[in-house]
Amino acid sequence: MRPLAVIGNVNVDLIVGPVAPWPKAGTETVVDHDELRVGGQAGNTALAWQALDVDFDIAANVGDDQFGRWLREAFGHRAERWPVCPEGTTLSVGMTHPDGERTFFTTRGHLPRLGLADVISGLDGKRLSGGYALLCGSFLTDDLTRDYDAFFDWADRHGIAVALDTGWPMDGWTPANCAAARAWLSRCELALFNEVETLTLAALEDPVDAAREIRFGMKKGAVVVVKRGPQGALAVGPDGALVEAPAPDVKVVDTIGAGDVFNAAFLAAQARDQSLAACLSFATQVASRAISTLPRNYGGALQFEDASHERA
Repeated sequence: MRPLAVIGNVNVDLIVGPVAPWPKAGTETVVDHDELRVGGQAGNTALAWQALDVDFDIAANVGDDQFGRWLREAFGHRAERWPVCPEGTTLSVGMTHPDGERTFFTTRGHLPRLGLADVISGLDGKRLSGGYALLCGSFLTDDLTRDYDAFFDWADRHGIAVALDTGWPMDGWTPANCAAARAWLSRCELALFNEVETLTLAALEDPVDAAREIRFGMKKGAVVVVKRGPQGALAVGPDGALVEAPAPDVKVVDTIGAGDVFNAAFLAAQARDQSLAACLSFATQVASRAISTLPRNYGGALQFEDASHERA
């Protein structure tokens, strides 16, 4: 199995709900469910890898408080090199709604202080050679994001393929944010975006055309994956062929982190040199199981199944 790593945002998620309609100011609402759990794109990815019994490394940071200590404990030896910042740990309060969607309120906290030196000192470039590094939370990790070019140089020197999922910008997909994401993608081997992000970045209305447009600006042989929620997922591979995977019909319980779980499963399959069709199918199945179970279930050991469709 090729080595895997994830770099980016690990924070605390407090999930409450369901809430509908939106409460009026000054009122109190009693909800049926609450859960305090590890969150953030990098955190969600790492949790899925742990559940799938996949070996991995993770580069992140935490705040100097009890939440920070709790996050480090959740990842044991993998968090030994995480820097502790003087800021409080970033907290996201997620309110779920009856349709499975959610609303987040997030503090900036410690995430902007994750820097390039923290990442490089926390990862073994030689050990990761020939593997994949997922870069995520790009619009939250300010210090690291400013040094993305140096990070890409480091990955290139060690023969590490970089996958990118920026997450949604706090100020939206402005022209500047779109330009930044396209520049980062030009240094990447794999793009893992949802459909809205893909269409926005490519300024096109068809997800297949948008995926091909994005791939055109990436490294030679790159793969672009588009996560489409209940419609499954599609990917444009190194040869330009289109692969699609349908999503199973499930009753949605909690969509929080669904895209991150998909990323984790997709890369776990990639690391075992599965076909693009098998990777896409496996990721769709695992993400669908995760969002339809409470407590969350990822399906256990890796079992790959090619249920995708490929065409030129």
